[in-house]
Amino acid sequence: MASRQSRFPQLLTAAETAAPVEAVDVFAENLRRRFGATQVSFLIVDLTGRAVARLTTTTAATTVGHDADHIPMLGSVYGQVIRAQRLYQEATGEGHRVITPVTNRGDAIGLLEIILPTRPDENVLQAVGEAAHLLAYVVIANGRFTDLYTWGKRTKPPTLAAEIQYQLLPQSLSCEGAQFTLCGNLEPSADLSGDTFDYAVERDVLHLSVTDPMGHDLAAALAATVLVGALRGARRAGTGLAEQARLADQALADYGQGHATGQLLRIDLHTGQAQFVNAGHPWPLRMREGAVEEIPCEVDQPFGLSVVASQHYRVQDIDLRPGDRILMLTDGMLEHHEEDIDLPALLRRTRNLHPRETVLTMSSAVRQAAGGPLEDDATVMCLDWHGPQETQRHVSSGADVQQASPGVA
Repeated sequence: MASRQSRFPQLLTAAETAAPVEAVDVFAENLRRRFGATQVSFLIVDLTGRAVARLTTTTAATTVGHDADHIPMLGSVYGQVIRAQRLYQEATGEGHRVITPVTNRGDAIGLLEIILPTRPDENVLQAVGEAAHLLAYVVIANGRFTDLYTWGKRTKPPTLAAEIQYQLLPQSLSCEGAQFTLCGNLEPSADLSGDTFDYAVERDVLHLSVTDPMGHDLAAALAATVLVGALRGARRAGTGLAEQARLADQALADYGQGHATGQLLRIDLHTGQAQFVNAGHPWPLRMREGAVEEIPCEVDQPFGLSVVASQHYRVQDIDLRPGDRILMLTDGMLEHHEEDIDLPALLRRTRNLHPRETVLTMSSAVRQAAGGPLEDDATVMCLDWHGPQETQRHVSSGADVQQASPGVA
C-alpha cells in the first residue's frame, strides 16, 4: 500500500513539470511504464454528455497526439462505465483492457483506458482506479491554462453566442455532497436563447438558479451575461435571496435590452430549510416517495421589467424533505413537447438514476420529440436532497446499479 501511494507525488510532479497542454500525455506515459501497459488513453466527455473524444493515447512505441474523433457513448462500454461509475475489464486480442471513470465530485470528466499484457490482480485494479481519481485533478488544474480540454469537449466550433453562453455555465455540471447531489444540462436551440443554470456550495448554504432571457442568439447571450453576472456578484457579496433577485432585476433593467424569467433556490445545509424566489418562471417539480407534483409558488414579474423602482421579490419557503428529488427547468423543456413527453412520468422512470443521467435522459427526450433543431433552449437542473443529517458525500445518488453496471470479464 505504501509503495503504491508513494507513486502519487511522482505522478503529480511529472504532470506539473510538463506544459499544461502536455500534462495528461506525461501522466499517461508514466502510467504506461508503471503498469507495463501497451497503451494508455484519456477520453474526455463532450459537452453533450453523449460522446467521448480520445484526447490522449500513449503507446510503447510512440505518443500519439490528440484527435477530434468523437465516439458515441450510447450502447458502448464507455457509456456503461460513465453511467455506472464502475471499473470495467475484459480480455481482448491486444491484451487485457481496463476502463475506469475519471470523475470529481460527481462530474464525469472522462475515462482512463489501459491495455495491459496480462489479466491484472486486485492491487493493480485498485491502483488504476486511484490513478484515474488523481487524473481528474490533473485535468481540472491544467484546464485553467490551456484550451485543449475545452476543445476536446466540442464536436464543432461554437457560434459567438454559444461561446458566451457556455462560459456562463458552472465549470462542473454535477456536484455530489453529503446533503445533496445535483446536475444540470442545457440542450441548446438552433439560435440559442440564453438559458443558464448555476449553483454554489458554501459552508452552510447551497445556492441554485435557473434563468431564461427573452430573445435569441447574441442578444440573448448578452442579456444572460448581465443577469448571471448580477446574480453571482450579489450572491458572493453575501446578500439575501430577495436582494439577489432585486439586484438582478435592476441590472437587466439598466441594461435595457430585454427581460428574463428565473428561479433562485437557497437551502440551509444544516437545517434543510429551503427558500425560493420565482421571477415569472415555470413551477418546479418535486418527486417524493414516487409521486410527482408541481411545487406551487407565488410568481413575481420577470427580471428586467422594473423601470422606475425595482420589483419587490417574495421569498417563499418550500417543503423539502430527505429523499426528495427537485427538478428546475426552463419553458424549453415544456413548449411544443407536451403531447410527446410526460415529464412527471419520465421523472418517475428515472428515479433510480443519478441526477447526471436523469437530466441527460430528459434532454434527449426533448431533442427526439422536436425531431430537429429546438426552437428554444431546454434547460433542466435535478437536485436530490439527502438531508442535513448526512455527513458523507453520496457517490451513487439514485444510481441503478442493476441497469447500469457493466459486465466484468
